[in-house]
Amino acid sequence: MPDLNQTPYGGTPAGSEEQPRLTTPETDTEETALEVTLRPQKLADFVGQAQIKQNLGISMEAANKRGEMLEHILLYGNPGLGKTTLAHIIAHETGSNLRITSGPALERVGDLAAILSNLKQGDILFIDEIHRLNRTIEEILYPAMEDYALDLVVGKGPSARTLRLGLEKFTIIGATTRLSLLSSPLRDRFGAVHHLDFYKDDEIAAIIKRSAQLLHIDCADEVAAAIASRARKTPRIANRLLKRVRDYAQIKHAGELNESIANAALSLLRVDQLGLDATDRRLLTALIETFGGGPVGLSTLAAATQEEMDTIEEIYEPFLLQIGFLQRTPRGRIATLKAREHLKLNNIFL
Repeated sequence: MPDLNQTPYGGTPAGSEEQPRLTTPETDTEETALEVTLRPQKLADFVGQAQIKQNLGISMEAANKRGEMLEHILLYGNPGLGKTTLAHIIAHETGSNLRITSGPALERVGDLAAILSNLKQGDILFIDEIHRLNRTIEEILYPAMEDYALDLVVGKGPSARTLRLGLEKFTIIGATTRLSLLSSPLRDRFGAVHHLDFYKDDEIAAIIKRSAQLLHIDCADEVAAAIASRARKTPRIANRLLKRVRDYAQIKHAGELNESIANAALSLLRVDQLGLDATDRRLLTALIETFGGGPVGLSTLAAATQEEMDTIEEIYEPFLLQIGFLQRTPRGRIATLKAREHLKLNNIFL
């Protein structure tokens, strides 16, 4: 197997700022377009998150039988776990029209007012990154969510008055990766709050098999398992790796795909058996070799690896914590024995 810490081709090493990371759970515009084709339309086709699926199914069926609107729903969890997909499924299952926006896109009160006033009876408004809503705009949501009314201030100074406009009944689905940044008043107005967990390897393998079928890829169980073990328990990363493996098989092996070919493709991408890429290994190696495994403060670690603190905390750490390679303590970050053994750095400063 090629050395995963060496660049197997000319150019910028994977994981650097110039080349997007394959294992980042974030997405881009081009990838979003392809995700739409792979996105399940029914709750029964959604793999994993069994408890959330059961609760959502009960809520939708109960609301339908009572002839009422579905209560407002908040979905939170790491990027790439299926929050947007669930919003589309809920809209499809309830036969509702889905309107999509995001917290950063709503810059002025008028932006939100225009969207809310144009919603029809039974529509669903999906707000991605809802934790990034401006506080002034957030306050407009309170009466809209509780009373289906829009409170606007008309005029200025002593002559200013409040005008209340009635809205059609609708449902808001909010999605966030940072639940702690959501204000308590807004969070309390959601009737259902669901946390999306990381997926199990067999669930990721099932997702890969389904995506491969939609992409017309002949994907055996062992190929799906090889990709799933490197997908960082995240469906978005699994689909991304599947497409890269498909490209490699098409160019290097005339479309033939087996476990050996899949492993060769993933090694070329410098994604190891546990899903760590060059950036993950660089962060852990710096923590072990430079700081003796820790504890070390986040700001110091960011300076040593030339990464932003938010990037380390939000993108790299969740998976490293999940697999037991990193610990957060009051004194700082610590690399675990499992991380040392995986990187073969057992004897450094022990």
